[in-house]
Amino acid sequence: MLKQRLQQKLLQKLSPQQIQVIKLLEIPTMQLEQRIKKELEENPTLEEGVNYEDEQYQEESANEEKDSQNDDEFTLEDYLNDEEIPSYRLSSNNYSKDDKREEIPFSTGISFHEHLENQLGLRVLDQHQKNLGLYLIGNIDDDGYLRRKLSAIADDLAFSAGVETDEDELEQILYIIHDFDPVGVGARDLQECLLIQIQSKGQTVPQVALARKILKYHFDEFTRKHYDKIQSKLSLSDEQLKEAIDEVLKLNPKPGGSFHDPHNRMSYHIVPDFILDLVDGELILSLNAKNVPDLKINREYSHMLESYAANRNNASKQEKEAVAFVKQKIDSAKWFIDAIRQRQNTLLFTMQAIIEYQTEFFKTGDDTKLKPMILKDIAEATGLDISTISRVANSKYIQTNFGIYSLKHFFSEGMQTDSGEEVSTKEIKKILQDCVGAEDKRKPLTDEKLMDILKEKGYPIARRTVAKYREQLGIPVARLRKEL
Repeated sequence: MLKQRLQQKLLQKLSPQQIQVIKLLEIPTMQLEQRIKKELEENPTLEEGVNYEDEQYQEESANEEKDSQNDDEFTLEDYLNDEEIPSYRLSSNNYSKDDKREEIPFSTGISFHEHLENQLGLRVLDQHQKNLGLYLIGNIDDDGYLRRKLSAIADDLAFSAGVETDEDELEQILYIIHDFDPVGVGARDLQECLLIQIQSKGQTVPQVALARKILKYHFDEFTRKHYDKIQSKLSLSDEQLKEAIDEVLKLNPKPGGSFHDPHNRMSYHIVPDFILDLVDGELILSLNAKNVPDLKINREYSHMLESYAANRNNASKQEKEAVAFVKQKIDSAKWFIDAIRQRQNTLLFTMQAIIEYQTEFFKTGDDTKLKPMILKDIAEATGLDISTISRVANSKYIQTNFGIYSLKHFFSEGMQTDSGEEVSTKEIKKILQDCVGAEDKRKPLTDEKLMDILKEKGYPIARRTVAKYREQLGIPVARLRKEL
């Protein structure tokens, strides 16, 4: 049964302009440049140049209009009489994030797997063996390892390709692949990978032969860095052990990674969004906008819209459609220019608040001077929403006198010292890193010892917290930091 009733609701909706500002706020400078170029290509009413406004704009527009009376000027008549203009240009087109975006392929060389396949083609093999070799190569990962069991590969070949084979035959083909470049490719685990590489070296060299013996018969002790056990079992001197271990450390644990694959690898060039200069003790902030052009509305389209707006009652249907198209494009251009302006203002406003919060760091470049700071702190300082601060901090960088930093670098949690002072966790991590850097590598500092050192310095943290910070810094446990 249908009923009619009145109901009040409070709804929060974002306008298209607000959505545009949010999207522009998230992207870094390099992507902003591309976004502006795309907008310039799609919107004919938008062009590069200083955006003149109010009286200056009106005065110059009047002067231009007088000067152009005798010149050939673009008018709506040209637009209307252009028979090649398709109808879709008179309507707006909305893009979705789900739209398929095709990229132009380009040739930059052969891939890692093509490199292996080319070497397989140089071997004297029958077609059956070549097919097995190609299938094995297809199962090698980007690090150069064959991590699937040969029995599983044999089953796949039987069920999916109808090729009869067994583990022994596949292993014979795999041994051929082991001779390929880069050395160590096709190994099934780290031990086999290192053994393939060490066996390719001259075994007449004592330290190489010793390194092979350690990898083959004492691999577990080697991975756990139980060097004293290896030394005892093989009756080695300190010098002999050190020379053998040095040979092993020269080997590549990821042979596939040494091959430059243009299809799988991308290099990123960081372009700072902000530039901070320290001049006579004063911090001067600016946006890096050298590749971001000024934008303005094309005046010819503005004049055209004004002239036809005055005679719209007598305008034809075609003229009204053309005027509607031009108006829609001009409005879109104005929104875009305003969104860019809002983006720049928000970025500067937020970054200035971060600088004021972390002034000591920006003047010295010392990580221990960083104060505990979370998104909420900057949101309260600027009066902006936390989500806005998060968008500003995401994928943005600042160039300082001490290097280029990600904005996320300046955000960290805090803890209290024994004296009650609140310090950043980054300060503790810096001290932890310095302690590990200065330790005796023959007897590395355990997490418990590091905890005691930090407590002595006035930072009362638990051993599990030390372990967490150590892992975040990418520092292995003490046993794995041990050196001869």
